[in-house]
Amino acid sequence: MFIEKKRLPKYLQRGIIDTEKTKTVRKILRSNCLNTVCEAARCPNKGECYTNNTATFLIMGNNCTRNCRFCNINYANPEPLDILEPLKIADAVLKLGLNYVVITSVTRDDLVDGGANHFVCVINKIKKINPDVKIEVLTPDFKGNHNSIDIVIQAKPDVFNHNIETVPSLYKKARPQADYYRSLNFLQYIKLKSNILTKTGLMVGLGETKDELISVFEDLAKINCDIVTIGQYIAPSKKHLEVAKYYEPYEYKELAEIAKKIGIKHTFFSPLTRSSYKAKDVFNC
Repeated sequence: MFIEKKRLPKYLQRGIIDTEKTKTVRKILRSNCLNTVCEAARCPNKGECYTNNTATFLIMGNNCTRNCRFCNINYANPEPLDILEPLKIADAVLKLGLNYVVITSVTRDDLVDGGANHFVCVINKIKKINPDVKIEVLTPDFKGNHNSIDIVIQAKPDVFNHNIETVPSLYKKARPQADYYRSLNFLQYIKLKSNILTKTGLMVGLGETKDELISVFEDLAKINCDIVTIGQYIAPSKKHLEVAKYYEPYEYKELAEIAKKIGIKHTFFSPLTRSSYKAKDVFNC
């Protein structure tokens, strides 16, 4: 039976942006041999972010030890850690003139600490060059290892982000090597051990129901998660999970109102929102 491929709505379409500014960002990233989630995950906001002289740095290589079916990052044997990567990122931050930086990574289940110490090296090197830079980390779940979470907490990032990604019923389908309640506990533990702002993000359009999203909002409110982002899932390729639904712009406003009534302090819900999209603006809201 022929199934017509869902067309991408116009409000999700982004043209190619190629300006002197985007070329400058690409040149700095290339010269420092750095990866970004903008490139690896095929983010639709890449051109806009590069135009604004910013990017989300992807550390610890370009190969992930998990095979989430929504993600475009390579599932392959991980690469050796680059001990010079913290210095390279700090140099790029300086050259780009950034005062707010988002650092994320592939999942490194092969490392005893999940890569927590490497996150700290990056944070410390950036702070050494410019102590006034605000730093947001977006980490994997470290297999729920509290010692690894403590390591990152002690480095005092301004925002500690860990993505829930989707509702519990879709974990087996979308991210089988992860666990919803492990991620929830991860965010709760940060709050119990520090006063660092916590943040998480979800995708919609994978087949979740409105009631399921409301249940997630309630879970996040109970653990005092400070910032929640939601954006539309867009399949990176035919090999990835199909989009079950394209949410209309008005639906994000409705969901944001519900989340705030439930007790979420700060929300950033829109079709093209990604966890690190306009992170500085979200932090300052």
